Amino acid sequence: MPEITTAERAGVGRDGLPRPTEDRIVRLPNAVVLLDGATSPTPRERDGGWHSRHLAAELTRLDLADDHDLADYLARAIARLAAENGLTPGNSPSSTVAVTRWTDTAVDVLVLADSPVVVFTDTGAEVVADHRLRDLRGQVDRITDWRNREDGWWVAEAEPAAAHRAVRARWPRDRVRAVLMATDGVSCGVDDYGLFADWRAVLDITSEKGPEAVLDEIRAAEEGDADRTKWPRPKVHDDQALAVIRFAAGK
Repeated sequence: MPEITTAERAGVGRDGLPRPTEDRIVRLPNAVVLLDGATSPTPRERDGGWHSRHLAAELTRLDLADDHDLADYLARAIARLAAENGLTPGNSPSSTVAVTRWTDTAVDVLVLADSPVVVFTDTGAEVVADHRLRDLRGQVDRITDWRNREDGWWVAEAEPAAAHRAVRARWPRDRVRAVLMATDGVSCGVDDYGLFADWRAVLDITSEKGPEAVLDEIRAAEEGDADRTKWPRPKVHDDQALAVIRFAAGK
């Protein structure tokens, strides 16, 4: 069994006030699932936090122990959540999904929307990321109009077929040393703010000080840019979730 450590912290709403986190980390017997609910611009009962919480619950009902495609499991969970709650494609809350699963022989990763997974192997770090949402920002008027459609971006909502648009990768188990899983409230420290030289630096901090130290450094930087001029963003602080999975060499 690999060693798993996590850190989670709620951000603030678009109004700057505290509110419950919409991120989720779920530990399963041989997998870790990370979700980031999409913040709704208008208050609604079933928001991104509702979706990430309930989709996480659906995923815990599935047995990810075998070697089947992770997208099949995700599609099943999306379909069940939609059916049980009357969700309709294009008019429902959504969340990103990242999954890391390990067996005796392999490590599998799935990423849907902007919650990257970084796999550290015997030859270096490999980033599994879905950049379709990032690439569309600034190119279209209403980003939500391009959700779960061709030439757009894909996310877990009420359309099971979106699961098979996820980015997937696999490594032999004996090559993998560690895995980082992050929501965009953490990946911004590398991709947007440049606080860390690379993902190896993030892993080193988690080894020396624990994953909370990574969240602390990002929050401190954001507090120094409270007016959001240096790093334009919808909220001063986004929700943060970081999972670290360490594998024993050769195990």
